Amino acid sequence: MTTQNKKPKHLTLFNAVHPLCLYVITFVISGLLFAETANAQDRTITLDEAIKLGLDNSKVLKLSQSKIDQAVSEYKQAKDQALPTGKVSYGYNHAEIPANRLAFGAESFNLPNRADAYLGILSLNQTIFAGNKLKYARESTDLLTQVARLDVDNDKDQITYDIISSYYGLYKVLQSKKVVDQNLSTIDGQIKQAQRFFDQGIVTKNDVLRFQLQRSNIQLNGIDLETNRRIINYNLNVLLGLPEGTQLNIAQITEADRQVAPLSNYLDTAVTNRPEFKQFDLRTKVAETNIKSIRANTLPTLAASVAGYYVDANINPIPKSGNFITPLSAGLTLSWNFGSLWTNKNKVTEAKIEREQTVINKSITFDRVKDEVNQDYQNYTMALEKIKLLQTSIEQAGENNKILESKYKSNIASATDRADAETLLYQAQINLELAKADAGLAYYTLLKSTGKINK
Repeated sequence: MTTQNKKPKHLTLFNAVHPLCLYVITFVISGLLFAETANAQDRTITLDEAIKLGLDNSKVLKLSQSKIDQAVSEYKQAKDQALPTGKVSYGYNHAEIPANRLAFGAESFNLPNRADAYLGILSLNQTIFAGNKLKYARESTDLLTQVARLDVDNDKDQITYDIISSYYGLYKVLQSKKVVDQNLSTIDGQIKQAQRFFDQGIVTKNDVLRFQLQRSNIQLNGIDLETNRRIINYNLNVLLGLPEGTQLNIAQITEADRQVAPLSNYLDTAVTNRPEFKQFDLRTKVAETNIKSIRANTLPTLAASVAGYYVDANINPIPKSGNFITPLSAGLTLSWNFGSLWTNKNKVTEAKIEREQTVINKSITFDRVKDEVNQDYQNYTMALEKIKLLQTSIEQAGENNKILESKYKSNIASATDRADAETLLYQAQINLELAKADAGLAYYTLLKSTGKINK
């Protein structure tokens, strides 16, 4: 006690002014920062509600759905190519023939000076066989439609994870703010006690100021947390399609005990459920269909056609018996572009290379997914171990805080030691809440890497 009273006056004055100024500044900033939250609309939301809202209002999913609609339309267009084509036309022609005489020796042939004609044509064509190219076109577009649907699953998984990540981020901030409020309440009690001891001459003014400085530091931490809360809250409102002024609250997240399976189980689940692998399988089939379609170019084509003509050489457009003819025709056409036998082979080679690239890309993705699952698995198990250690550290910090509190009351420990013990307990409490949230997010990260976040 005597040693503390011998501190230089200028140091004592600095310790007196600095914490008090810091306390006032912190109070003013806190008032300005928290002023707007009183007018905000509060809403307590669960994780399931957040995910449903986010998926229902996602613009990305709406865009993905439009791509599916586009793929379905292309598939229907491919089917339409197998339907017969038809064409009808009707036209009028007028001809002036200034030189209208043709001489053939002693004989000659005279044309009229002018002529009028009406010509109508109706035709119908149907491809009977074209090397199955139409069939392959339908198969290819059908497979690509399935790929587009899996793109939606991919986007859905990513959006769900983004929502969960923001949700847990907000939870971490809110829990930390609760710890801050709890510690502010505790430190206020310590300040009152220290002030009472000072009035009794048991401690010095510096002891009181030490607790006041600790309170200011906790308040500054609270200001940082509130800033982060506003940023995360705003971003989450955008993700969920809620009004920007909505202030989201999260009830206590109860994490059930989850048994950690062996790593091999998660790897097998990823191979079975990840949309990327299903897409690679479909794209391989598309490449194989493309090879068949290109090979079909070397086969002959058989087509049928029916046509009807109306020819009227009278200037009067109304048909009149004896002035028009109506020839009808029907036929089969077999054609073969045999030049494709040598011009098509390199196209087939290119198509085979594309199929091989798809197989290689699947293998590369498989290795990447294995690394991703392993990393997420290790992060999750580490997060669980961290929680156990932090629970032990809280017990130790709490016991240490009780001992220092008793010593301080008995005037055995200094105010510095007492404040440090409070700080250690305060930090351990924050770390535990953050670790719990990190473990929950790590679990969902593992689910995402195995393709089961929405299943």
